[in-house]
Amino acid sequence: MIAQFEQERMRLRAIAHRMLGSFAEADDALQDAWLRVERADTAEIENPAAWLTTVVGRVCLNMLRDRREHAFEMPDPVIETGEEPEHQAVAKDQVGLAMLIVLDSLKPDERLAFVLHDMFAVPFDDIAPLIDKTPATARQLASRARKRVQDRPQPNVDLPKQREVVQAFLKASREGDLEGLVAVLHPDVVLRAGALEVIGGRAVAGRASLFRKYATTAAIELAVIGGEAGFITRVDGVPFSVMVFTVRDGQVAAIHAISDREHVRRLVAPVPTSPPR
Repeated sequence: MIAQFEQERMRLRAIAHRMLGSFAEADDALQDAWLRVERADTAEIENPAAWLTTVVGRVCLNMLRDRREHAFEMPDPVIETGEEPEHQAVAKDQVGLAMLIVLDSLKPDERLAFVLHDMFAVPFDDIAPLIDKTPATARQLASRARKRVQDRPQPNVDLPKQREVVQAFLKASREGDLEGLVAVLHPDVVLRAGALEVIGGRAVAGRASLFRKYATTAAIELAVIGGEAGFITRVDGVPFSVMVFTVRDGQVAAIHAISDREHVRRLVAPVPTSPPR
């Protein structure tokens, strides 16, 4: 079965990444699954690929359920002098970014049902035992998640307006202006950073005010990522973290912080460095 696991590794890693939203966590999940496979009695398993999918799905589900809220993940600072550099970044994986944002908003059971069925064509009869539900309930969970994906907030098409709102957010952050942050945030704004989810303008402003120590010293690179305004931090031209803002009606409706290095690198192209003279 270990040989079968290695043959299926790329597909299993894709499942784990869609479930967990992090390549690092996906690799941890695969390592855990590999150990389980190594210890299991697999002599009577008729469909190895389906069984391996079940093992990885269960590991990921446990990881999602065990996640605890943690401190707000701020972008890694890049200390520079002079004026802010301003570049537009072209996202390599726009669909991936949008999907990552909405998947992070789903409950673990919804996420599992949706990812396995809609993205990897796993039957609901196989999904149901993983979440201790009936196939009909698994179908309902996937349907609910699918609606969330279809109904996700759409950004303003006016990128200059988006950028203006993001700059207002940065200005208020630099000045420690809590009321200024509240004004630029929609009352129902959602902040997501890893496992952390904060809802509501004043609650998010309270978290975002922690950004001040970075915003006053770090060079913030404004960017367009997946069609939305945001900013990136880089070290020696290599992207290290991303914050993406969904702007609606002149206010920030959602903020998504991404610090998984491998995912950030897939989203953002490195800034070309000048050739030596």
